[in-house]
Amino acid sequence: MTGGLPESGRGSRVTIRLVTIQIIVVSLLLTLGGRLWYLQIRQGAQYTAEAADNHIQQVVAPATRGSILDARGVPLADNETRLVVSANRTDLLKMHDRGKAVLARLAGVLGLRPEDVAAKVRLCDAKTPKPCWAGSPYQPIPITDEATTQQALQIRERAEDFPGVTAEPTAVRRYAGPGGANAAQVLGYLSPVTDEEITRTKTGPAPLLRSDQVGRSGLERQYDTQLRGKAGVTRYEVDNLGRVIGKAKSDKAVPGANLVTSIDARVQAIAEHELDQAMKDARKELDRNTGVNYKADAGAVVVMESKTGRVVAMASNPTYDPNAWVGGISAKDYKALTGKDSNYPLLNRAIQGQAAPGSIFKVISATAAVRAGYPFDGNYNCSSSYSIGGQVFKNFESKGYGPISLGRALEVSCDTVFYDLAYRQWQKDGGNNPKHPADWFYRTAHDFGLGKETGIDLPGEVKGRVPDREWKKSYWEANKDSWCKQSQEPGADDYAGKIAKENCESGMRMRAGDSVNYSIGQGDTLVTPLQMATIYSAISNGGTLYDPTIGKAVVSADGKNVQELKPTAHGTLPFDRRTRDQIDAALAGVATQGTAAWRFQGWPQKDIPMHAKTGTAEVYGKQTTSWFATYTSDYTVIMTISQGGTGSGASGPAVRNIYNALYGVDDKGHADPAKALLPHPETGLPKIEKDGTIEAQKIEPPSPSPSRKEDKQE
Repeated sequence: MTGGLPESGRGSRVTIRLVTIQIIVVSLLLTLGGRLWYLQIRQGAQYTAEAADNHIQQVVAPATRGSILDARGVPLADNETRLVVSANRTDLLKMHDRGKAVLARLAGVLGLRPEDVAAKVRLCDAKTPKPCWAGSPYQPIPITDEATTQQALQIRERAEDFPGVTAEPTAVRRYAGPGGANAAQVLGYLSPVTDEEITRTKTGPAPLLRSDQVGRSGLERQYDTQLRGKAGVTRYEVDNLGRVIGKAKSDKAVPGANLVTSIDARVQAIAEHELDQAMKDARKELDRNTGVNYKADAGAVVVMESKTGRVVAMASNPTYDPNAWVGGISAKDYKALTGKDSNYPLLNRAIQGQAAPGSIFKVISATAAVRAGYPFDGNYNCSSSYSIGGQVFKNFESKGYGPISLGRALEVSCDTVFYDLAYRQWQKDGGNNPKHPADWFYRTAHDFGLGKETGIDLPGEVKGRVPDREWKKSYWEANKDSWCKQSQEPGADDYAGKIAKENCESGMRMRAGDSVNYSIGQGDTLVTPLQMATIYSAISNGGTLYDPTIGKAVVSADGKNVQELKPTAHGTLPFDRRTRDQIDAALAGVATQGTAAWRFQGWPQKDIPMHAKTGTAEVYGKQTTSWFATYTSDYTVIMTISQGGTGSGASGPAVRNIYNALYGVDDKGHADPAKALLPHPETGLPKIEKDGTIEAQKIEPPSPSPSRKEDKQE
């Protein structure tokens, strides 16, 4: 008997193998058949469309972005043709060195550093420092928009040395700065669209394309959809070799609309100049409290139409040149705008700068006192100091005026009158053990619009803060552990340690000291210049709180569609006509016989009644903040300077010069309409021609301001 399996066993094993192979083959055929069914039947229509798209090539023609114009039609932001050098990142990455040699040669032609050129084409992510490319990686990336004709010719004539690089005339954004009116924080800037934005807007009414530039701040962002227009897309049918065999359906470019604003470029230039000069002057003045000159590190000014809430000028300092963003920002410029030592010029301090308001807050406290039952014309003791529980609260410069009315307390900015009113009301509300407090002083601030946005048509506005009982409780809960820990550390017997201990033990309570400090705009209260401009405008116009607006009309490129943006109100101030008139008269007294009188000497008060309120806010660890609030029947002007000194001392001269320019007031106090920039608010729109162009009125650079008279201190 030979070894091995019998014939029957070997046959059985072969049969099993054949059956297994047949099963595998059948399974593969079924799988393949199912997949073919899915692709051709179930998803057939989708893939047929995608296959057709593979034979369609799109050529995108960016839409001309609409201009941003001032109230007289003068361009604040428009477009100009420049020679733009761009690099195609996809082409560069196909090279053996990922395009390093090409970019180095390009840097040599453009007179730039190779590392700066390389930085512009790298993609932005969480680990990549700016500058970098935030747009689509498949879109040509601009290297510079300031190429000379000679540089562009070199690149085009030596195309073999610069594969993936183009040099073409392109319409780019221009921030014109007419007459010196920069308006950087108001206008904003543009940057390339991101893939995330393309995906997010794909199904919306205004989908973004890879070639689009979008607004990132200011009016450019707020009105981006209207300004951007719609890019034109030409579609070509091509064969598998890329040759054009026909033309498919195409969409024409729709140019963006123009935005007419209420900004007057002439007034804007004056406001910017005066704010900057006021800060420079403040830095020359000695701060008697600290023994060093004022730092005057930041400031803002708002000029507003009192009867409509329209903004005529808005300046923030430090500022920047918005043209730095055009064509891609350099590493040096980006660091200058965002670094630790930059003091953040991208911030619009008119709507994003928060500070204690100081004495310009007293119009709110005066209204609150009347609402609480204290007569406006009553007698209130203006002593040099006020003592509560062993703590002494001094009047400014420790000066007393004896028994005076609330109106006179506003005129001379008497702190102790408001201390007493706030303390008495705190006692009525239950002191440290309140049950049903009326909280007139806090309610009135909310009713004046504080603690919430004004509603201006600019992105990024902050709310400020009213430190009422609800805020006190939530703030204490968030910070009590750190306060208690700080109060127990070695050496915690200094001022900061004592404050920490007090906050740890009773920070949730509305203490007497909190209330009296609050009544003069100190303590934890935070406001923005725009909020206070809105309030003082409302006092001027009789009590209507308007939504501040900058956009005045959106005009289509052909001029056929004009959408006017009408002023809208969001409330009224919480006083009756009599109280309003009493406050109005008191604020006129501030300008004629009160703390601002020395700044308005020679002002034509009978012809153009001026109203004012000075403010000097103390900030722990810093120098005082200067506030100056003013209005006429036409305009409201608010200025603030951080670490700038007193209200009338630092901001007063600048505000006076703004009014001089508005009304044409000379050194002798005569108002000359021929020299006035804007004696009355601009009510109409600039002339729109039949072809849609908007006629711009001539603008001259601002004339130098008259010398400041420094003969007193607040």
